[in-house]
Amino acid sequence: MTASSARARRPSLVFAMTTIAVALAAYPSPDPVRAQDFPNRPIKLIVGPSPDVFSRIIAEHLQQAWGQPVVVEPRPGGGGKLAAAAVAGAEPDGHTLLFATPTYTLNAAMKLASYDLVKEFEPVSIIGVISYALVVHPSVPARSVAELVALAKARPGALNCASAGIGTVPHLACETLNKSAGVNVVHVPYRDVNSAMMGTVGGTVQMFVAVSTVARAQILSGTVRGLAVTTAQRSTLLADLPTMVESGYPDFVMPGWGGFLAPANTPKEIVQKLNGEMRRAVLKPDVQQRLLTVGMETPPAYAPAQVGDFIRNDVARWTQLVEAVGLEKLREGSTAQ
Repeated sequence: MTASSARARRPSLVFAMTTIAVALAAYPSPDPVRAQDFPNRPIKLIVGPSPDVFSRIIAEHLQQAWGQPVVVEPRPGGGGKLAAAAVAGAEPDGHTLLFATPTYTLNAAMKLASYDLVKEFEPVSIIGVISYALVVHPSVPARSVAELVALAKARPGALNCASAGIGTVPHLACETLNKSAGVNVVHVPYRDVNSAMMGTVGGTVQMFVAVSTVARAQILSGTVRGLAVTTAQRSTLLADLPTMVESGYPDFVMPGWGGFLAPANTPKEIVQKLNGEMRRAVLKPDVQQRLLTVGMETPPAYAPAQVGDFIRNDVARWTQLVEAVGLEKLREGSTAQ
């Protein structure tokens, strides 16, 4: 081919390439997963240091609704770090989700997180709220928070408060009580929730702030006495107990919750589809009852953006409490029981 003929053909070649580019623009390559095709393979729900029963209840609904397997995968190590890393590094297509709890927001407040809840995740859904209850051993002569505080002031350092470990919600509750009421209750960390509750039931320690389902069983059996719950409103599970706010401590609000996060950059349409189906799940009476049985009450209807606001507010609330108590105070500890 001569140089002149090559020059003669160049315009037509440019035209052809331009035509192809226009065609490709008009018919873009499909996303790996479009919302209408989602899900197109099994969904994985990663659970960190929390019970997996909540995720399993939601998994059953999603599997029935979409006809795809939904697998619950516990990764409890590292205080949530392993689970968070697994989801943050997953393909952002909605098929891998993190079951999030206050563990993650409290870790952020205490500067213990190896992840950024805002930058590395997309908020998806809140599936329930969880209340905690302040309980005391029956030998403690207090039938209200006011009486407990009066007793603690009269006997500084004589009362103990159990927790499920350094830096957990029950630990922060113990220290918040000290700070807000001006008392000196001694923190005793246990290895887990069950050990802390058994320590309280046995009278080794005098009080514990426990998840309401755990507290309720012991209250009904008479092995502990309930004084108050830490949610802003009364708990359905323990409707007779006042809140800490009603008991005179307006800043003592420590709600538990459970929800799902997706990897950052998950398409908004897929996030919305997940949110809608999970919302349908928690509105089903049978699902509500099953969740309530294991301690999770029906939340308000949160859109994904509102879930993001909820999580940021939760980090801010814990940060305020951590700063009031003192970060070093929360990080210091003794040998777990």
